Amino acid sequence: MASAVVRRAKPSAFKSAVDAGLRIAGSSRSYAKVAVGADLVSAAPDVALQKARSWDEGVSSKFSTTPLKDIFKGKKVVIFGLPGAYTGVCSQQHVPSYKKNIDKFKAKGIDSVICVAVNDPYTMNGWAEKLEAKDAIEFYGDFDGKFHKSLELEKDLSGALLGPRSERWSAFVEDGKVKVLNVEEAPSDFKVSGGEVILEQI
Repeated sequence: MASAVVRRAKPSAFKSAVDAGLRIAGSSRSYAKVAVGADLVSAAPDVALQKARSWDEGVSSKFSTTPLKDIFKGKKVVIFGLPGAYTGVCSQQHVPSYKKNIDKFKAKGIDSVICVAVNDPYTMNGWAEKLEAKDAIEFYGDFDGKFHKSLELEKDLSGALLGPRSERWSAFVEDGKVKVLNVEEAPSDFKVSGGEVILEQI
C-alpha cells in the first residue's frame, strides 16, 4: 500500500547547499497546495509542460505543449522535480537514482517516470542526452514555473544565481491523483526524493 513521506521547508534565513558550496535561500512556507489525495490536473488548471526536444523539433511541432491530463490521466506515473538541469545534486544523484531503477519501476506497473524542472525544453533535452537518460525517463520543461507555482512547490534560489526554481520533490500519481508525495527540507538535500525511496512507497 502506498504511503507518504513528506518533508517541508523549515523556517530559516539560509541553508547550506550541498552542491558547489552555495548558499540557498530558505523558505518559511510549511505547506504546499498539492498534497496526498489531490488531483494534479485540478490543482494546476490550464497548465501544460514542454517535452524535452531539440530546437528543430520545437519548430516542426510549432512549439507545442503537453496538457497535464495527457501526462497523468489513466496512467501510473512517478514524477520528480528538481532545481535545475546541469546542477550538481540533480545530475550526480537525483536523475541517476531513477535511471538505474527504471526496470524496477516498470515491474511495479509504472507507465512513465518523469523529470520536470523550471527550464526550457531545449536545455532539458541537452541535459537528458548528456546523462544518457532519455530512453528511461521522460523530461519536461516548466519554462515559466507555472506548474510549480500552481502546486506551491516554487522556490527562490537567487542565492545560488538560479532565480525562481522549484523544491526538490517526488510523487507517485495514479490517474491524476497524488498517492505519495516527498519534499526535501531544502533543494540541496537528497534524502527523501530519490528513486530508491519512492520505489518502496509504491
